[in-house]
Amino acid sequence: MFWLGLDIGTGGSRALLVDSKGSVRHSYTASHEEMQMLRPLWAEQHPDDWWRASRLAIRGVLEAAGINGSSVAGIGLSGQMHGLVLLDEANTVLRAALIWCDQRSQPQVDFINSKLGADKVLRSTANPVLTGFTLPKLLWVRDHEPSKFEAIRHVLLPKDYVRFKLIGEFATDVSDASGTALFDVAQRQWSEDMVSSLGLNPAILPKAYESSEVSGTVSKQASEATGLAPGTPVVAGAGDQAASAIGNGIVEPGTVSCTIGTSGVVFAYSEKPAYDPAGRVHTFCHAIPGAWHVMGVTQGAGLSFQWFRNRFAPDSGYDELTAEAALSPAGADGLFWMPYLMGERTPHLDANARGAWVGLTAKHQRRDLTRAILEGVCYSQKDGLEIIAALGAHPSLIRLSGGGAKSELWHQLFADIFNCPVATLESQEGSAYGAALLAMVGTGEYASAVDVCRAAIKEVSLKKPQRQAAEFYSKRYEIYRSLYPALTPAFQAIAELGDA
Repeated sequence: MFWLGLDIGTGGSRALLVDSKGSVRHSYTASHEEMQMLRPLWAEQHPDDWWRASRLAIRGVLEAAGINGSSVAGIGLSGQMHGLVLLDEANTVLRAALIWCDQRSQPQVDFINSKLGADKVLRSTANPVLTGFTLPKLLWVRDHEPSKFEAIRHVLLPKDYVRFKLIGEFATDVSDASGTALFDVAQRQWSEDMVSSLGLNPAILPKAYESSEVSGTVSKQASEATGLAPGTPVVAGAGDQAASAIGNGIVEPGTVSCTIGTSGVVFAYSEKPAYDPAGRVHTFCHAIPGAWHVMGVTQGAGLSFQWFRNRFAPDSGYDELTAEAALSPAGADGLFWMPYLMGERTPHLDANARGAWVGLTAKHQRRDLTRAILEGVCYSQKDGLEIIAALGAHPSLIRLSGGGAKSELWHQLFADIFNCPVATLESQEGSAYGAALLAMVGTGEYASAVDVCRAAIKEVSLKKPQRQAAEFYSKRYEIYRSLYPALTPAFQAIAELGDA
């Protein structure tokens, strides 16, 4: 038998199959249409495109394995967090989804904080409300598209729309719900205070399950669309970061990961819902019952590299660009990159922040610009790591996954800039892998996420910090930290122009 993990990412939907030992056997990815950015800092995708890609990914992985759906014992879901999916009374999608990196809702954030008070929001949800979260997006629709707001009967997160298409039920999980600004993270349930204070109808919110609980089974209609067997259990799954944490084995105290995808996340296990009073990092429910996690998020981590390659080096591969970057001296000849292409969360909570190279001279070449991007993303992740450490997480080793783990140069840069050993894992599948492991727990193959991770997760490569390099980057990190405060007035002035 196999277990299927399905991740609804930003760039595509990825399905993979694991065997009874938790080993990845087959995988298949179907790309999404490019996200639409109708205005600066807006970002939208259509939920039906996620379902199209999910069907292709599921059929693709079944075909790659040479099996039919009856060989799949259970399914786990993961996906990009915070996206706003709206359905009407006929369960029809009302508009394109505002996704995680959409930053248009600062006025709604200000309204929530003014009406409820930032302290009450923090007490109710364990997090400040941010433009990236689901609630201010919902209020943006209320304020700008009132007829659509009145037609809303169900609010779903991205992976949960795909779940609805699979099982015909409206459900989510506690980790994904934690990123809505409508969820009581400490009590692991929807926040009555937030919902009632803002005059929202609680009936539009889906049932929230623990991540390894079964949320339903594959319907006959979904079976015909995907090739899965009707009646196959679908567990609640997790938001992409909590699912990645399962896939990285971050399931016990003292474990920390760094995941570089479109965004970048440093993630630490927590036995209680402790949170940063300034709200610079997020405290969410973990995909493990009775556990939480703290994470710091860089909005434009892998996105910075992708943007640079797509816009300025479309004929070059990522490996070619990183090979060039290795020829640039450490510190990129005094060049710094601020990865704020989509505003920033950790540690600045500033939707108006902008990306920038600082220190650019006529001497610099493409290799320097590339290296500055790689180093800048490391610095931005160190920002989050420093806050998490102040909350009590002091890792002796960090597990690296995602795009950063595929590059020897980037791997070493993380070790040097973090000044901590950094390991990569046998499986670099991240969210989809974690979702499959959760399906194994939910169907009884393993008793808990801790058990399956101990059996399946294996470290394969370790980079230790080089003393001289760590000292070198420590000094430059202090310069990096000084750049945002210096440029904040300019970022605000640019935002007030209204054209960027």
